[in-house]
Amino acid sequence: MKTPAKTPVSNQPVVVAALYHFARLTGHEELQPPLARLCEDHGVKGTLLLAREGINGTIAGTRAAIDAVLAHIRAIPGLESLEHKESSAHKMPFRRMKVRLKKEIVTMGVPDIDPLEGVGAYVDPEDWNALISDPETVVIDTRNDYEVGIGTFKGAVNPETHTFREFPGWVDEAGLEDKSRPIAMFCTGGIRCEKATAFMRAKGYENVYHLKGGILKYLENVPEEESLWQGSCFVFDERVAVTHGLRESDEILCRACRNPVTPEEQASELYEDGVSCPHCYETRSKEDRARFRMRQQQMLAARAAASSEDA
Repeated sequence: MKTPAKTPVSNQPVVVAALYHFARLTGHEELQPPLARLCEDHGVKGTLLLAREGINGTIAGTRAAIDAVLAHIRAIPGLESLEHKESSAHKMPFRRMKVRLKKEIVTMGVPDIDPLEGVGAYVDPEDWNALISDPETVVIDTRNDYEVGIGTFKGAVNPETHTFREFPGWVDEAGLEDKSRPIAMFCTGGIRCEKATAFMRAKGYENVYHLKGGILKYLENVPEEESLWQGSCFVFDERVAVTHGLRESDEILCRACRNPVTPEEQASELYEDGVSCPHCYETRSKEDRARFRMRQQQMLAARAAASSEDA
């Protein structure tokens, strides 16, 4: 069964807010219950991560609900200057609300890397093209391989990592011997680059830069006709990916392996909605696919039953 490609919707009522802020939060555990209750009371859904080093997450809801949650977060000592990035969706992109306690708000797994002690220089989206167009600049995509696969900046290096924990090891083996050469790094919203650039500086690299606000801010601010971005940007919600102007793109999510599937891949004989895609077909057995197919049929039946009850 094929899923039709999504098309952008101009009138999208759901506000999606992506946010992070590094701060030394004392008693972050105590912040969890009231924040979770507020989100629940306002019908906000998504995920927020709290750790000693700050907050990270993406939430969605009505304009008033998002404003209320952001005001609550900014009232927390240390988070007053939190910035966020907004986009929209034609329907709620999350199924539930989770406020989780973590050791790190973005997991690199390297002790003593503190973005508050020194990160790379921020580069505004409007100035990014000039930096990465310089042939002396090494442009590094700090995201994971499946994200890079559907879109990246022209000429960017793909470290081919599966998790952010692998990034420090890649740097050690990448052969970036000239530590004075400009290095430009980018990620989805900016948070991974906070730690990645701090790590590079700790390693002795002298001229380290990163895209302020990440790919999302670039796609929002830079006109498509001037853009050096190629493809779509993977986002961690039911929209799957966005493109210029933060419009929803045509990728969908494979329910078997959670990889983004392009329209071309959706046309493949290896793609079956909820069962397999070209990324995972060869890694699954016939028994696996039969189980996924039954699960998909049960899900569709449950949706149909719910729709008939609402009618």
